[in-house]
Amino acid sequence: MPIISRIGRRAPQVRLLVGAIYLVLTLGSITTVYPLLIMLAGSTKSGVDVSDFAAVPAFLRNDLALYRKHIEGLYNESLDSLNIAGDSEVASFAVLEPPAVSRPRLVRAWREFLEAADLPHYAWAISYSGARVSRAVPRHLREFKAALQERFDDDIEALNRAMGTEFVTWNSLYINVQDNAIRRTMPATDDYAEAFREFAAGRGLEERVYLNVEGFYKRLFLRPQYTRSIDEYNRQHGTAFASYADIRLPPRWPAAATDRERDDWETFVRHTLNLLWIRADPELAGPYRAFLAAKYRTVDQLNRRYETAYSAFDEVPLVEEPPFRGVILSDWDSFITGWKDPDSGRMHQADIRHLRLHSPDTLFRDWLRRRYETVAAANDALGTAAGDFADFSPPQEEFHWEAYQPQRGALRLEFATRNYRTVLEYMLFHGRGVVNTIIYCTLAVLAALVVNPMAAYAMSRYRMPTTYKVLLFLLLTMAFPPMVTQIPVFLMLRQLGLLNTFAALLLPGLANGYSIFLLKGFFDSLGQELFESAQIDGASEWVMFWNITMALSKPILAVIALNAFTGAYANFMFALLICQDPKMWTLMVWLYRLNSSSGAGVIYASLIIAAIPTLLVFVFCQNIIMRGIVVPVEK
Repeated sequence: MPIISRIGRRAPQVRLLVGAIYLVLTLGSITTVYPLLIMLAGSTKSGVDVSDFAAVPAFLRNDLALYRKHIEGLYNESLDSLNIAGDSEVASFAVLEPPAVSRPRLVRAWREFLEAADLPHYAWAISYSGARVSRAVPRHLREFKAALQERFDDDIEALNRAMGTEFVTWNSLYINVQDNAIRRTMPATDDYAEAFREFAAGRGLEERVYLNVEGFYKRLFLRPQYTRSIDEYNRQHGTAFASYADIRLPPRWPAAATDRERDDWETFVRHTLNLLWIRADPELAGPYRAFLAAKYRTVDQLNRRYETAYSAFDEVPLVEEPPFRGVILSDWDSFITGWKDPDSGRMHQADIRHLRLHSPDTLFRDWLRRRYETVAAANDALGTAAGDFADFSPPQEEFHWEAYQPQRGALRLEFATRNYRTVLEYMLFHGRGVVNTIIYCTLAVLAALVVNPMAAYAMSRYRMPTTYKVLLFLLLTMAFPPMVTQIPVFLMLRQLGLLNTFAALLLPGLANGYSIFLLKGFFDSLGQELFESAQIDGASEWVMFWNITMALSKPILAVIALNAFTGAYANFMFALLICQDPKMWTLMVWLYRLNSSSGAGVIYASLIIAAIPTLLVFVFCQNIIMRGIVVPVEK
């Protein structure tokens, strides 16, 4: 019977009350749904939008937010890489703006140059291969991992044997996004790095970020010395540049520049810039051989170190493209930097006037010069207003802006699912977390539906004098939090030799005081005449327990099963303490390990995925669960 009758509902006061009830329920639902929407939006985040707490992710409804997120992934979440490649001063990906001007003819020229030049692999980095901030698994790393899995039949040990790696699982694969601009770094030469280079070479030009040595010179060489203010640079150099953007890095030593500018160029080339981007004129062949003769004394000693068979130092060629490793690289570095003969005290050093830059940006300018011959012709053909060929910088920002336009839908799908894919791959390919959790939860539910009902049935049927004392003892176990009992339980299980077993996870919680108390109350509400009739018909105690008591107790048993499932599924601290062997870790332990080394977006995604099984159980069993809650109250 309803609390408010149909006739009473017509009164204005009752209608006002009903409206107030609906208003309160609506507000309550909003306060419940809104945090869920915040978490769902958070599960798609990366570094660029981690501080955005909108219920709907901005990149789903705003092209500018999507562009910023795309550029962040394109440059592997490295702001320095963005500013070096674009010779820019962007303070954060979150404030990045699209190109101010559009120069489609210059962009086409850049593409033609890339197709014609066929720059070496160390001149560019593949996009979406690293995520140093969000700690997600970006698109190209996923594709590379899938290619290796197919190549080695999903056998991680076969991969390790073939490539000399030591990956524990497929989920632990990673790519070192190397910065080949600075002197101390060189491309990796192992088989794994070579396999990734072959994979990256098959991707389009739009997926690459090319090094801009001039941008590196300004961003990481000049600014740290002269601060971000161009005024300090002008004061020390006697120049009048309006900004760092006006400074040019000439391909050769600038003889006509100021003394300080020449010193900067020489210091940068001799000590900072990677040798990969420096080339020597033929005039340095003689001084280089003299340096080798002074260092090794005899050609035989040089041959032993170089593993060569020269008959004289005059046969040693001048280094054109330095190797990535070895004695030749070390000697070439010493010659460029300067080496002092300990015996004679003579300094052997490459003449700075015979060194030149050989980088993507300088090669692009040389290509334009050969193609158009004059700056005026280049401006007419490309729709630019450059005053000199040195003013032409690789239009990578505009190039990527044009490539971004047709793939906005695919990018939205990628960013909406990337963190979830990261979590799912971690769960599926990292240990036995899923299998262990399924086994543990199944055993916990079965144990809860056998031990607890049998204990409650005994106290309900036989009315022992000490029943209430037993119940009081069972309820007292609820007074101690699990953290208090974990240490003695651990010591006991260790003495029994049960650590790292499912028995260790199940036995401490096999009998639950609250569940027994709840079941006894439900069993007491069952009519005694049912059991008396069954006894007259000759039913055994087991038949009465199983066919009568358990058959009539499905609602409350569903509640007990749900409690057992959620307790086992969410068991983290106890599972980590009792099972320290990773082979026995449950899903919650693995997710904790993932969250400890992940960004906020991956953490949100892992929490949502972890909540799905419990949500599904409640959705499909809610009628039985509600009956288990309501029926005892009605009785």
